[in-house]
Amino acid sequence: MVSCSEDWRQASKQLRRAPCEVESLEPLPTSTELDRLRVVLVSTRNPLNIGAAARAMSNFGFRHLAVVNPYEPAFEEARSAVGAQSVLKHAERFDCVGEAVRDCTLVIGTTAVGHRHLHHRVRRLEQASPLLRKKLRSTNIALLFGSEKFGLSNDDLSHCHWLLRIPTRDENISMNLGQAVAVCLYELIRGDSRVAGKAGQLPRASAGEVERITTMLIDALAASGFLNLRRVADSEQRIRRLVRRLHLPAEDTVIWLGIFRQILWKLRSGENAPPVAQ
Repeated sequence: MVSCSEDWRQASKQLRRAPCEVESLEPLPTSTELDRLRVVLVSTRNPLNIGAAARAMSNFGFRHLAVVNPYEPAFEEARSAVGAQSVLKHAERFDCVGEAVRDCTLVIGTTAVGHRHLHHRVRRLEQASPLLRKKLRSTNIALLFGSEKFGLSNDDLSHCHWLLRIPTRDENISMNLGQAVAVCLYELIRGDSRVAGKAGQLPRASAGEVERITTMLIDALAASGFLNLRRVADSEQRIRRLVRRLHLPAEDTVIWLGIFRQILWKLRSGENAPPVAQ
């Protein structure tokens, strides 16, 4: 009997040279679009939170920070935060929210909601981010974050067009300020994962290639005794449907064919072959 080692060598070469699948992402917002977003921190008091928020802005390419009535010692201490110096150096200071958002046509407040009675529409972050990305193409947006202890006041919220919240568990609804800023900015920068997934798909195997793989798989299952253990009238049809649900990439077909050829050769040559069930 002729060995299938040559087939396996070809499949091994394909494995070695097969490129890693690189996800094709939705284009990131341009620098101009990023510059249209203003992060506004209102009455913040913790230097670590201020520094973390500024660093998150730097991580994701947002440069415009506004601080409203900050606790001065905390703000000065935050200036030394690693990776945040540039954002904090150019941060603008304001006495009230109205001044901080005066050149923005869309003002969005953040809230944990909780037991507050709100007069604004509230959107979850994942629902709000596509709207904000679209608006950033043409208009200035302000994203407001309140103090660590009290959040945004009713007066602060009166400047907002609507609110967004990060979905959290009821047992602990309030996030750390620096983390909240990072999560919101990441959601804005990452784009639509559904679009990215479609763009990153590899070409699928043809029906003929899938059928060759299916036939070899059925032969291997029969030779191993698997089909005898599970006698079902439509077993071949079930296996065929199973293989098609895998949506095999075209570049992987030679590997699967090589695998099944080698398995069949081993089984039929009697080397380490499992006993066939009666």
